[in-house]
Amino acid sequence: MIASLQMYKRPELMEAHARFWSLINQNLMELGINAPRELNQDKEVMEVWTDPDLVLSQTCGMPYRKFLHEKVNIVGTPIYDLRNCAPGYYYSCIVVRKNQIGNDLSDLSHKRFAFNEEISQSGYAAPLTHAAKKGLHLLNRVKSGSHRDSAKMIADGKADFGALDALSWKLIQQHDAFASQLRVLEVTEPVTPGLPYITSLKHNSEIVFTAIKTAIYNLPKDDQDALCIKGILKIPVSDYLKVPDF
Repeated sequence: MIASLQMYKRPELMEAHARFWSLINQNLMELGINAPRELNQDKEVMEVWTDPDLVLSQTCGMPYRKFLHEKVNIVGTPIYDLRNCAPGYYYSCIVVRKNQIGNDLSDLSHKRFAFNEEISQSGYAAPLTHAAKKGLHLLNRVKSGSHRDSAKMIADGKADFGALDALSWKLIQQHDAFASQLRVLEVTEPVTPGLPYITSLKHNSEIVFTAIKTAIYNLPKDDQDALCIKGILKIPVSDYLKVPDF
């Protein structure tokens, strides 16, 4: 068995994630699903997502629709504390240095674009789709490895702009001093379903959903605020599969 919640993993949130999982674990055990006592936060994510003994993880929309949708069950989508989007949905923030000249992506499209990885919806597919709608092509690309690393590269002058999912940007603003050197240039349309919780095909996703919903309700307010989590809801699988690939 394995459980992992790596999508918004940060040292500052380690204890809050552990308490959240402890509540989920207790609920799962009471509902008849055997679950590991602790999260595995270091194993390579694709191995986690495709593990036949996966109890719970969280994936990105792009790997879900491209690789996972026939291999896992979607449990539900967390509702995060984000402005200007419907519950369970999110958007990408296109971020630049504060002193960067220009107020439109067209002013930067030829410059160095930092992205976390090619299978990221928010850091790669969404900004490329956003740019294409404007007739722009972001060809000068620099791979960073994570949203935080993209932001740090921009702050350090190693890239000129990048796209961060709205929650990652919010957490960076809360915890990283270099965020003060950055500003949001544009945002993508807030119509993308958020990062879903998943479980293996052998587990009942309704039971896992109930375990998470109850855990969020019982999670201390400080932990809810730290994780920016407000609830969980169901978004149809078809909404994930119809997001355009790039």
